[in-house]
Amino acid sequence: MKVSRIAAAGAVSGIAVLALSAPAFAHVSVQPEGAAAKGGYAVVDFKVPNERDNASTTKLEVNFPTDHPLASVMPQPVPGWKAVVTKGKPAKPLESHGKQITEVVTKVTWTADGKGVEPGYFQKFPVSIGALPEDADQLVFKAIQTYSNKEVVRWIEVPQEGQDEPDTPAPVLKLSAAEDDAHGGSGSSDAKAEDTGADAQNTAADTSSSDSGSGDGSDTTARVLGIVGIVVGAAGVAYGVLAGRRRNSGTAA
Repeated sequence: MKVSRIAAAGAVSGIAVLALSAPAFAHVSVQPEGAAAKGGYAVVDFKVPNERDNASTTKLEVNFPTDHPLASVMPQPVPGWKAVVTKGKPAKPLESHGKQITEVVTKVTWTADGKGVEPGYFQKFPVSIGALPEDADQLVFKAIQTYSNKEVVRWIEVPQEGQDEPDTPAPVLKLSAAEDDAHGGSGSSDAKAEDTGADAQNTAADTSSSDSGSGDGSDTTARVLGIVGIVVGAAGVAYGVLAGRRRNSGTAA
């Protein structure tokens, strides 16, 4: 009996833990594809799970941070969804590649053309963003999720360090340390490639010179041996002629 009661209590506790932790795994979130380095560009995915059993997610609205406006925002086409980009003037002057930016993206809204995100499924919405701020450790994107039954869930509460996660947390993108080359470091790779190519050419040239030297030595040796052969041959012929004359003289006597 005691064992059965303990097992039952454990099962109830486990269900309670799952029920309490479920919202943490079901909210709208944002994750980078690779690194999201300060001062660079990145592709991020807004992940939208469906939390309802009797309705589909038919609309997602993502508001971009106004304290760190982004000059470049380009959503990737998602089959079955229409994306609308809303722009506005930045609250403070913004410059990119030496040019003054007078307009930034303030919001991207995706609306389903068909069924949307059905119960038991999730959908990713990729967006290319940049340049990421150099004076911030994270970016907060407030999102609004709309269901087919007209229910609206606002994921707008900003998580605070050292506190419990709010019931409807806003998606937060963590930024990594700045890289030497914010656009991917292709310049250093090209330089290494050029150095490698130059080394290869120098090695080939040295090898060619070495081969040429070996060929000249072989030709000289062959010539010397040829001359020696001719001399030896001539000496042999001369010796044969003299020997023949001596035999002929002896016979005549």
